[in-house]
Amino acid sequence: MMRATSLQNIKPSYIREILSVANSKDIISLAGGLPDQATFPLSLMQSSLNNLTTLPSLFQYGNTAGYAPLLNYFKRHYQIPSSHEAIVCTGSQQGLDLIARAFVNPQDKVVLEAPSYLGAIQVFGLAQAKIESVSQQADGPNLQELEAFFAQRDITLFYAVPDFHNPTGVCWSLAVRQKVGQLCQQYNVTLIEDVPYRELRFSGNELPLASSFCPDHSLVLRSFSKIATPGIRLGLVSGKSDWIAALNTVKQAADLHSNMPMQAVLLDLLQHEEFPNHLDKLRNLYHERCQALINLLTHELPSYCEVNKVDGGMFVWLLLPSCDVDALAKSALTKGVAVVPSSVFYHQETKNESALRLNFTNSNTEELTEAVKRLAKVIKDYC
Repeated sequence: MMRATSLQNIKPSYIREILSVANSKDIISLAGGLPDQATFPLSLMQSSLNNLTTLPSLFQYGNTAGYAPLLNYFKRHYQIPSSHEAIVCTGSQQGLDLIARAFVNPQDKVVLEAPSYLGAIQVFGLAQAKIESVSQQADGPNLQELEAFFAQRDITLFYAVPDFHNPTGVCWSLAVRQKVGQLCQQYNVTLIEDVPYRELRFSGNELPLASSFCPDHSLVLRSFSKIATPGIRLGLVSGKSDWIAALNTVKQAADLHSNMPMQAVLLDLLQHEEFPNHLDKLRNLYHERCQALINLLTHELPSYCEVNKVDGGMFVWLLLPSCDVDALAKSALTKGVAVVPSSVFYHQETKNESALRLNFTNSNTEELTEAVKRLAKVIKDYC
């Protein structure tokens, strides 16, 4: 059977493929965006999991939008306006896919930051959108480029990760958030704000959502993979009621609804009296590992390498002299360390900078130390 046209130009995920290799006991992986499974709040979930067998109604078909008590909690907790609704998805990745299927036609123009989240590049590629790339600066997207796109190119959506961006770790400034909101309203562009790392801030002050400056021109994607567990596969999309109704129609055709028993478990977890302490411990651990990785990179690598400082999230971005980063990443793998080359995060028509994305959340300090030693040898030999 011949593959659909929309699939023929989509590359498999390098990151998902490399994880199978990176699981080898001889490989230290800084590649995947994996939370540390030792931090999963399973003890806080145990009572809810044990009680599931007493709640047979959770195992019946359910509402497409999600488990009603969980949705009510989200509306209160996230202060979702009365004119807006929310829908629970099978991970925020499904939410992004539903948005693309509901609102993007072939050759519609979608703006992404360059570099950008690989999953977004894949989703909009499958939707056969025309992807436009706006360059990224230390405090967010280049606003002059962004306004030029909005003014001249009939843009449908602008997808972005303002809090601890994947892959670079950049966090948008308040001024950039305000300006993006103003531009989306002025040019009638919908902002897709993806915030999977927002709760993982370990220094600095929390900033308002960019979408709060254009609430009726935005959809917000939230994930519970990073603060609960990835395996529950639950995310949330919120936005104007009629837009969520469209997503509801697409989701009905996709999978009817997301896992109802896990939605009930997630609700109990989020309301558990110890959950705030879990988040504090998680942030402190990740802060410690992030700082350890940055210190190691600064000490071990040549001066021509530059590592960004981050205030949260799961990644740092290591800038290198111009080189073949794909070949470098393959060489690093043979030396026992898995990393992700920058080429993965750029749309195929976009010029990319030479860099590596490094994850710090899934390795302890000892593993990070050895990984950087191995990586330093490869970089010195290669560059």
